[in-house]
Amino acid sequence: MQQVLGVVGTSGSGKTTLLEYLLAQLAQQGRKVNVIKHSHHDLQFEPQHKDSARLRMAGAAEVMVASPFRYAIIHELRGAAEPSLEEQLARMAPADLTLLEGFKSYPIDKLEVYRVEAGRAPLYPHDEHVLAVAADHARPEGLRPSVAWLDLNQPEQVLAWLLTHLKKNSANC
Repeated sequence: MQQVLGVVGTSGSGKTTLLEYLLAQLAQQGRKVNVIKHSHHDLQFEPQHKDSARLRMAGAAEVMVASPFRYAIIHELRGAAEPSLEEQLARMAPADLTLLEGFKSYPIDKLEVYRVEAGRAPLYPHDEHVLAVAADHARPEGLRPSVAWLDLNQPEQVLAWLLTHLKKNSANC
């Protein structure tokens, strides 16, 4: 079973910075980690005058751009429904963990990155799928005991929680 964890939070909360740290540490340990970043915006990958964009705009369903360094597949939906999370996960290569960013409303295990100064309400009080919160302030009174409270300014603490979470999930599979 594929391990998946959502990393959620408002814009400017520090999700990407935390993800960069976690990815670097996990890769250094030899773990293969995939990331799916969800966006509500139209995605632009190449200038419109490039061959790959021209072929895509001419009607190709998918265009793969490949080089000795990386490859990317651009799939045009052309009015079709956005693929489900399950469909997106199925397209990814096998990995030890897939981290998701931007899938706040999905019923998946989540780590919330929260800063009061971001000016938005947290998800954790109303989302039972939030298992841990990485924040820059003290644990609030009345928080469900099952939610781990982590210091966002100590990313190694978040990494330790994540490794424990992965081990626990592996044992349950």
